[in-house]
Amino acid sequence: MLSKSVFFLTYLLITNSAVGQTGQLEIKTPWARATPGHAENGAAYLTIVSPTADRLTAASSPVAKKAELHTMSMEGGVMRMRPLTAIDIPAGQTVTLGPGVMHIMLLGLTQPLRQGRSFPLTLSFDHAGPRQVTVMIEKPGALGPGGQATGSPPMKMHH
Repeated sequence: MLSKSVFFLTYLLITNSAVGQTGQLEIKTPWARATPGHAENGAAYLTIVSPTADRLTAASSPVAKKAELHTMSMEGGVMRMRPLTAIDIPAGQTVTLGPGVMHIMLLGLTQPLRQGRSFPLTLSFDHAGPRQVTVMIEKPGALGPGGQATGSPPMKMHH
């Protein structure tokens, strides 16, 4: 009888832990580009996957006075950035915030973003709640985590 009870309890624990590990929102590869010493702004990038629909509604970090969700578009050869009130996370789909698309704008940097260092970033979701991640700082011009540099010339930016 005792062995059946132990088996049943073990089964419940394994089943519950497996359920707990699946079905959660995941934030993958948070990263940022290093900034020059006097830069006032920077950007953070990451990938979000959630098995259920959610919305990213805000971000904050101690390295910036303000963090905003932004989108970018090209208009007449000029890159334009616009703030977003939220970013929808469709169920089961990957949402990537990266250079040239949606990103988290870090406004009023309190310190330069230095290659090889990291900083905390808190993301707020409608359903998943607040999630803190560690953002790795890559080299200037990096295209993604791992520090690949871009060979393209700088573009004009207007807010």
